[in-house]
Amino acid sequence: MLLLTACGQSASTDPTPSASVSVPPSNAEVFTSVKVVDQGKGKAPTVTFKTPLAITAESMGVVSEGKGAAVKAGQAVTLQAIGFNAEDGKTNGDSFSDPAGQRIVMDDTFKASNPLVYSTFVGAKVGSWVAYAYPAAAAGATASTEPAVMTVFLIESATDVATPLSKPEGETVAPVAGLPTVKEDAKGVPAITIGDAKAPTELVAQDLIKGTGAVLKESDTIVANYVGVNFVGGDIFDSSFEAGKVATFPLTGVIQGWTKGLTGKTVGSRVLLVIPSAMAYGETGQGKAKGDLVFVVDILGVQ
Repeated sequence: MLLLTACGQSASTDPTPSASVSVPPSNAEVFTSVKVVDQGKGKAPTVTFKTPLAITAESMGVVSEGKGAAVKAGQAVTLQAIGFNAEDGKTNGDSFSDPAGQRIVMDDTFKASNPLVYSTFVGAKVGSWVAYAYPAAAAGATASTEPAVMTVFLIESATDVATPLSKPEGETVAPVAGLPTVKEDAKGVPAITIGDAKAPTELVAQDLIKGTGAVLKESDTIVANYVGVNFVGGDIFDSSFEAGKVATFPLTGVIQGWTKGLTGKTVGSRVLLVIPSAMAYGETGQGKAKGDLVFVVDILGVQ
């Protein structure tokens, strides 16, 4: 929803140094007329403002200060949001019916790509209402333009982020007969052998190592290492191990086999996913990933 997409997490946990990041002017004075009335947990607020708002540049500011602790650099904030056409005041949707909200880590990577957003949220108090707006934009070849938009955020919470594990930790689980087998090479990288396994007719999510960390929710953004192979042929089509860095991604933003297979698993686990094509990229595939797929996923943390 609006800026929630712009505030999405980077796909890397290797933050970019931010010492040279320049923070643009906040232009917070454009929100002088914005008034927010809280309607309670799970309900969108009542927001009023004089229209049209004179949005000529990216603008952001706290319009109602909360009573909680100040957000610290490096913490994860959970946000709810409601969006408006800044020119006529009509709402274009909100996220308040979703109890999970949107979780964003205020790290150096986010700071580098969203300096104004970062500098506004860090230091703001939990419970604050924060307005963000950007000006009208050309719609393309036509003479029409997309109207200026404003999003009003509620900072629901701010929590410290646990340092991800460097490798899976937990109790080794005995292999299950009939599934692809997994062995580590000399560097600790899992190698998948399809062997005599039969093609999957349903999703298999088998723990190889059972971690003792937090239980994953479907709304979580996780930190993981993984390797993926095609069931037919066993060729590797993707591997964070080969890329040399762990991956960070929301479970709502991956193939269905990952979302359903990893939800309910625990941090520290190594999980074997055997995924029918219908829960992956279909029979036509995507890139080198074709048909039924097999992954080994090391769940290293939650952001």
